[in-house]
Amino acid sequence: MKHHQRGMSIISILILVVLGVSIVLLVVKLTPAYLEFFSVKKIMATMAKDPAFPGMSPKEIRDSFDRRATIDYVTTVTGQDLDLSKDNGENVASVEYAQKIPLVLNISACLDFEASTAGTKGAPLRNE
Repeated sequence: MKHHQRGMSIISILILVVLGVSIVLLVVKLTPAYLEFFSVKKIMATMAKDPAFPGMSPKEIRDSFDRRATIDYVTTVTGQDLDLSKDNGENVASVEYAQKIPLVLNISACLDFEASTAGTKGAPLRNE
């Protein structure tokens, strides 16, 4: 009578464990950067809906962003990082930034983010 092996071998179990741990590591390391980015987008959308925003000076826009960023615990971007311009006579604030997140040993993830007040004036705010 022959016995047939059923199930997974120890090697295949180890491979699955390593893959699972790698995915969990990526999620744990990258989640804070994305949460902060969603906060930056929310700040930009809120600023665009502020009735005083179109007439604000650059200093007032930067100060407004800094106050909102303090409330939302945004530390990567400051008001000084904002690129300010005018579009059809209205203020537009935008920001582009990158975050380098060390994963393991000499392997890092480089994430590029960008957010702007342009095009968010009529859009409803979502809870993110």
